[in-house]
Amino acid sequence: MMNVRSTIKLNLAKIKGLTAAQTTALEQTAEALHTEVVQSEIMPRDTGNLQNESTFVDYSHAKRGKVSIVSSTPYARRLYFHPEYHFQTFENAFASGKWYEPWIDGVSADFCRDAFKKIYKRLTKV
Repeated sequence: MMNVRSTIKLNLAKIKGLTAAQTTALEQTAEALHTEVVQSEIMPRDTGNLQNESTFVDYSHAKRGKVSIVSSTPYARRLYFHPEYHFQTFENAFASGKWYEPWIDGVSADFCRDAFKKIYKRLTKV
């Protein structure tokens, strides 16, 4: 019987860099999604407060693999979950409720995955 030996050396600095790049890519992906939603003119808009000042990316749990896009106005939930409302469309042409649906399971469902891959590749050069 033949004995086989192998030695594995881990480049811990490189692994740490790749892990940090994951967090950065996740944060940048969330920002890209937020920008995409705003540019698509799908969020209801009257004064612009909901889409501009009151909607932001929360990075507080990014190192654990979670970011959130938060709308901090008291009326955001009501508008989001009631697509039957007749939204004004002179500010945002495609204003509607459930404005994240195209990116969850609609025509743009691959957006976040593709954006993350592109950003991660750019950051790590792999």
